[in-house]
Amino acid sequence: MSPTPAKPGGTRIPSRRTVLRGAFTAAVVTGTAGALSPLLDRDPAVAARSAPAPGPGSGSGSRATTEEFAEMYRGREIRGTATVVVPAGAPADDRVAVAAEPVTEIRIDGRPLHVMRRADGTYLSDVRHYESYPTLLETARAAVDELGTARLAPPPAHHM
Repeated sequence: MSPTPAKPGGTRIPSRRTVLRGAFTAAVVTGTAGALSPLLDRDPAVAARSAPAPGPGSGSGSRATTEEFAEMYRGREIRGTATVVVPAGAPADDRVAVAAEPVTEIRIDGRPLHVMRRADGTYLSDVRHYESYPTLLETARAAVDELGTARLAPPPAHHM
């Protein structure tokens, strides 16, 4: 392999491989920064609003945090809870509560709405699966808005 040719004046021209390697590295760094920016730029007001309040299980042993609501919204009864149980002996740190998977339940007119929690702490439902919301209450209200006058399908019967 021949050495990189020199320009008149003694400077070297970078090889094609060096230029492509630099472009690839820049693309990877830019992509990683873009993917992580929603997590790093999260508004503290949103984080405080979606943080669950201490619940009744916060005595000795395990600690639990809970978000609960029950209201009439657009003529529909919505109820919901999210409980995060943190094992005893875990550090009293918000990172442990965020890492634990909450047990969530939303009911609209008594019928369950399947809800999932995203990695950033927001929620999405089967009814509005293309948009996430910072709290369960906002998720339930969005589902009611999307349903209109329709009702949720009854839960499937379990066959044994």
